[in-house]
Amino acid sequence: MFSLTSAAAQQIQLAAQSSSAEHMALRLAVKIDSDGSLQYGMGFDDPDDEDLKLDIEGVNIVIGAEHQPLLEETILDFVELEPGEFNFIFVDGRQTGGVTTGGCSTGGCSSGGCGSSSSKGGGCH
Repeated sequence: MFSLTSAAAQQIQLAAQSSSAEHMALRLAVKIDSDGSLQYGMGFDDPDDEDLKLDIEGVNIVIGAEHQPLLEETILDFVELEPGEFNFIFVDGRQTGGVTTGGCSTGGCSSGGCGSSSSKGGGCH
């Protein structure tokens, strides 16, 4: 099952409040690039009937059916990668050492870099 750390939940809640998206869910998406690497995306969106809906750490999350298998054992975290540089990272629990940075960088969601209600596939814009 997909999971979210408390640090990521706090940052997402702050971003939702600062961008007037408090009543929207966080949509997660992932795709496989031609080289086999996973590219993650996220943004605030309204849920669809066929979405998987989760409430983790007070954050409403929606995942489209096509993205659910790839996000099954994934953890979303918000960490300091270098001094003063915070970022969301996706950790693929199916691979040992599978830490992949993705989503948006420092303040990404709160600066609007990570949200679009028209972006059903998720992703940063």
